[in-house]
Amino acid sequence: MVTRDSHSTSAGPEIPVVSAEHALRRLMEGNRRFVDNTRSEHIAIGPAARAALVEGQRPFAIILSCSDSRVPAEIIFDQGLGDLFVIRVAGNVVAPSLVGSVEFAAAAFGTRLAVVMGHTRCGAIKSTLDGVLGEGEGDVLTDNIRDIVERCRSPVETVVSAAGRECARDTLMREAVRANVRNSCDHLRHGSRLIERLCAEEGMRIVGAEYALETGEVTFLDRP
Repeated sequence: MVTRDSHSTSAGPEIPVVSAEHALRRLMEGNRRFVDNTRSEHIAIGPAARAALVEGQRPFAIILSCSDSRVPAEIIFDQGLGDLFVIRVAGNVVAPSLVGSVEFAAAAFGTRLAVVMGHTRCGAIKSTLDGVLGEGEGDVLTDNIRDIVERCRSPVETVVSAAGRECARDTLMREAVRANVRNSCDHLRHGSRLIERLCAEEGMRIVGAEYALETGEVTFLDRP
């Protein structure tokens, strides 16, 4: 069985890396507990867990997810302190600093699974879709918000072009959310020489996912 520690990667006994597949199973099992409302009694969140993590961390998965307050990764995957390296940004978009955050966790902690997680009814995707359809362009309030929308635009345009503007709005939203997740995954896979090498040589995996606000369930997309 693969083990992990809750300490730093400084000098000391080498800690085996958690494989991407094992990490993915842990996330799936944790989400199932969350959906079933049977949260684990063994998740580390108390004083002892805090004390054990003072000297360092070894998260078993990286989660790049939307900043939406309804999508807290530690809760929906039923994980504790030190388990997940979470990066949150509206629209779960990928920009240089976010790629750097993934690189940091992969290099410093040996984390070999990165999940890009979008969610249903995403406000960033709705704003982007409105703009692509020529509706509500004035809703983008600042240049910084516009930057987020622009990072979502290409995959949303691709969905609208393929499905047609007459397609049902719910269908366009669902497909746009997933296309945006896959686009961010591609950026991670091909926008970093370090991540490319880790994927090719050391078993790192980039996996897309969608969280359903309605059910609490996470669906993993294109699971390797």
